[in-house]
Amino acid sequence: MLDNVKILEKKERSSRMHDEKHQQDPAPSLALTLGALGIVFGDIGTSPLYSLRECFTAHAGMGPTPENILGVLSLIIWSLILIVSVKYIFFVLRADNRGEGGILALLALAVPNRKTGVGLTRWMMYLGLFGAALLYGDGVITPAISVLSAVEGLDVATPIFHDWILPITVAILGVLFYFQSSGTNKIGFVFGPIILVYLAVCICLGAPHIIQMPIVLTSLNPLYAAEYFARNGWVGFWTLGSIFLCVTGCEALYADMGHFGRRPIRVAWTRIVFPALVINYLGQGALLLKDPTAISNPFFHMAPDWALYPVVIIVTLATVVASQALISGVYSLTQQAILMGFCPRLQITHTSTREIGQIYVPFMNWALMIATMWLVVTFRTSSNLAGAYGIAVALTMFITTILVTIVAYKRWNWSPWIVVSIGVFMLSIDSVFLIANTEKIPNGGWFPLLIAGFVFALLTTWKRGRRILAVRIRKQCDLFEDFINQGLPPDVFRPKGTAMFLSSDGNLVPPAMARNLAFNHVLHERVIVITIVIKDVPRVNRMDRARIESFPHGIYRAYCAFGFTEGPHIHEVLESMKLKGLDIALKDITFFLGRDTLIAARKKGGMAIWREHLFSFMNQNSYRAGQFFKIPSDQVVEIGSQIEL
Repeated sequence: MLDNVKILEKKERSSRMHDEKHQQDPAPSLALTLGALGIVFGDIGTSPLYSLRECFTAHAGMGPTPENILGVLSLIIWSLILIVSVKYIFFVLRADNRGEGGILALLALAVPNRKTGVGLTRWMMYLGLFGAALLYGDGVITPAISVLSAVEGLDVATPIFHDWILPITVAILGVLFYFQSSGTNKIGFVFGPIILVYLAVCICLGAPHIIQMPIVLTSLNPLYAAEYFARNGWVGFWTLGSIFLCVTGCEALYADMGHFGRRPIRVAWTRIVFPALVINYLGQGALLLKDPTAISNPFFHMAPDWALYPVVIIVTLATVVASQALISGVYSLTQQAILMGFCPRLQITHTSTREIGQIYVPFMNWALMIATMWLVVTFRTSSNLAGAYGIAVALTMFITTILVTIVAYKRWNWSPWIVVSIGVFMLSIDSVFLIANTEKIPNGGWFPLLIAGFVFALLTTWKRGRRILAVRIRKQCDLFEDFINQGLPPDVFRPKGTAMFLSSDGNLVPPAMARNLAFNHVLHERVIVITIVIKDVPRVNRMDRARIESFPHGIYRAYCAFGFTEGPHIHEVLESMKLKGLDIALKDITFFLGRDTLIAARKKGGMAIWREHLFSFMNQNSYRAGQFFKIPSDQVVEIGSQIEL
């Protein structure tokens, strides 16, 4: 056994060294950089399909005159520089939680002690949760607008496909969601090359038009952006809602940092993605300077007739990759929310035995599919969808800025004046784009906000309900220390074998254990009370995972810690206990689990009655503990009880 422990310790040290190298290597491998292209930049990379077009077609009175074209191009390029390069690449990517990114990982850094739930901590937690909820709205719109805008390229080639654009889009989305259960590991290796080819196409489409109209390069001067506002006034201001579409993939960029590390993402952006996007936008602008009528779809009008169909195919593949990255991000966000106690347990399937981040959440997959297809059928064109796209992302970016400035002050110990200066600068930019996007609310922007509000209500109700339920259970249960000190009743029967009880609070006697002892007078000869603890870090080293306490009468209390990106399966629990000297075979354990039936009641310290009914419904339909922790069903005994909220 000691040899096995030493082997596992060696593997753990090797894994830690690999993770550190993964995050700190100053010369990222080509594979990591290529992978970052596919997973991280799919969303922001496909924004040229619709961003420039919407600046002119979505706003009355904004004709594609040479002055307006140069002004809009200047705003797009400087938005990419200030928001993506400065804010996210330079500043936000510093806020990694042991290598992981995303708004919930950021929330764990900014508000490490969420259990207090009072004062500023409570509001910061709610702010972070609302930001996470907004990403679900983004997760619905991104696949719809990306794939639909690509398929619309067929309409540029020939009007024959006009009536088939919606069916083809729905079919592509259906295939995409259907194959999610297979996992991205089987096709993930082609994501990077697809986006690389797509970006090469962007350069090849844009560069010839820039050569023909080099005057478009003057838009790199930010003075053209200032003159644009001076000339167009409020009409020019509201176009910022469309200009914002060029940066809508920034949150995905941050959320996927854990897969590749900061360095590969920065290299991929500065050396490949940013130059390709700028060249393509400038090429579209040059085309419009020559032919303003091409504004109906400038991206595809840049392509020569002979290349149009291959370009449509490549672009469609790129939008599928962009959609896949966002869908996978929603899965990861859901898993983090479950493990951090903000969401009821759902079925989670790990689609890869080698990559921890590759998971599949069936409920979220089919919910996203239905909502995305409904959007396509209802809005019908990517221009209509663009009217709904952006407000949720703008709000998320605003919240991210607030949280990251808190991290800079509290965690990085930056001086207050630096934090305030950077925070005010970034919030000013975020606020301008946020206000400009409010114009979209009546035109469909209400939909992602509605989804975000619904998800936020679910997350906060579950968190609040679990806290109230813990208080109710605590009043019904004895303290574990008192139970040990009192000793076992004289009439208790001790059958051979091992009984394991899952407990949310290791300081209390698990309700299932108390009821089994009170009503059945039975307690196995070896009893283990397990409490799963989710830390505010992505992963916990296996050697540090378990802490075991031994008591008389063959009773043990174990705390097993996991990170918020890990699956706390029973095999991992037993393995960590084995490393601490408590070696038990899974087949020899009987698991006793509680199954509570909640009754909504107007009790002091409770929630509104509608929230109590909602919490009771969520609890009843959540994935059972035995299924979630991968416990063999034929070794589970459930003991139920009724609790008034």
